[in-house]
Order: sequence, then C-alpha cells, then structure tokens
Amino acid sequence: MRLHATSRWVMPVLSILLLLAVWQSATLAIGGRLLPGPATVAAALLREAETGALFHHLGITLLRVLGAFTIAMSVGVALGVPMGRSALLDRLFGPWLVFFLNLPALVVIVLAYVWFGLTEAAAVGAVAVNKIPNTMVLVRAGARSVDEGLMEMARVYRLSPFERLRHVLLPQLTPTIAAAARSGLALIWKIVLVVELLGRSDGVGFQINLLFQTFDVAGILAYTVAFVAIVQLLEYGLLQPVERHCQRWRRIAAET
Repeated sequence: MRLHATSRWVMPVLSILLLLAVWQSATLAIGGRLLPGPATVAAALLREAETGALFHHLGITLLRVLGAFTIAMSVGVALGVPMGRSALLDRLFGPWLVFFLNLPALVVIVLAYVWFGLTEAAAVGAVAVNKIPNTMVLVRAGARSVDEGLMEMARVYRLSPFERLRHVLLPQLTPTIAAAARSGLALIWKIVLVVELLGRSDGVGFQINLLFQTFDVAGILAYTVAFVAIVQLLEYGLLQPVERHCQRWRRIAAET
C-alpha cells in the first residue's frame, strides 16, 4: 500500500523534472530574452510574491474560476442527465446544444459585458456559459451508457426517483462527471484570463496584459506557472481523491 501511494507521486515529480530539463534546453537554444529559463521565472515569481501582487491576483482569479466551475458543473449535470435518459429531450434540445458548443467564447464574453456591464456577475456568467455545453455533452453520453439492468432493478424495488438518482444513476456517472470536472478546470481558467483581460481591473489575466505591454516574458510565465501549479494541486489533492472515494463501490463489487 505504501509503495503504491509513493508511486503515485514519484511519476508526476519525474515528469516535472523532465519538463524543466526540456524548458532549460529550449531556453539555451532560443535565448533567454524570448524564453526565460526556469531560474529567471522563479526569480520573477519570488519578486511578485514579495510585493503581494501574486497572491492578490491569483486569489481573485481562483475565486472566479471556482464560481464559474460550480455553476457550469451544476447546470451541465442537471441538464445533461435528462437529455441522456430521454430520447425526446435529446431530439428537442440537441440542436440547441450544438449551437452553444460552436458559439465562440469571445462572442459570449463581449455580449455579456455589453448586456450586463463590466461587472463580476457578467464575467463569471460568461465563463460558465462557455463551459456548460461541454459538461452537458459528456454527462449526456454517460447517462446513455448506464447499466439498464440496475435501473430496472431499482424500479422493481420501487425506489423513489431521488433514490434511483442518488444510489443507482449518479454512482455510474462518477467517471463521466470527474472527466467533465477535470476538463472543466482546464478550460475555465483559460477563459477566465480572457474575461479579465477584456473587462476586469484585477486578476491574472489583467496582470498578464500589463506585463505584455512591458514585454516582461518572465513575469508572464511566472503568473502562468503559479496558476497551473494551483490547478495541479486541485487535480491531485481534490479531484482525484474525491473520484476514488466515489468509485469505492466498484472496487467493493469487484472484490465480492
């Protein structure tokens, strides 16, 4: 057990070390002015942390990411499950889903700012609207592939709709929801940066825009690395443990 737990961390650490080596090699080949090396970026990261700007902008962006993520996952699952379980709903609203899937994120952001002003609600809402269709597609596919035998057994034992959802349907959708959450984090934080660049006065996107104006590549990479590190911590420290916990019934069933 201890060896297995250790191996889960060894490979990611080796992967990061390999990435740093490739990064340093690219710096030597291209030049430090266009692509600062890891040491230079680390120095810029430390400088921003000492002034407090790094933590302020990271915190603001993270709150926007979590807000948009919560809305997108809640609405996406709530709409995706019925579409996956009902052929009528799928045929009726399928074209809507295709439309919103292909609606450019930039258009949604600009329209949100035009209609609702340069407000926090417009920023978070625009990001959530861009992610909801992706979540719906994944959850709909998962809802279509559930074990119908288990669903029939739940009906035979006269489980209430809520009990069937909680004890039969959602456990089978756990891998799908986890995949949607994982891809959602990767997509949402990228869109949040665009939202901040276009219409907010704080956050990582706003700060990157300022650094771009002064051609501070090291500062841009410093903020990028910092936020990617936070997302990775959420992935390994929160999403994966929750996913393993929710799928413990599969391991128990396999052992029995």
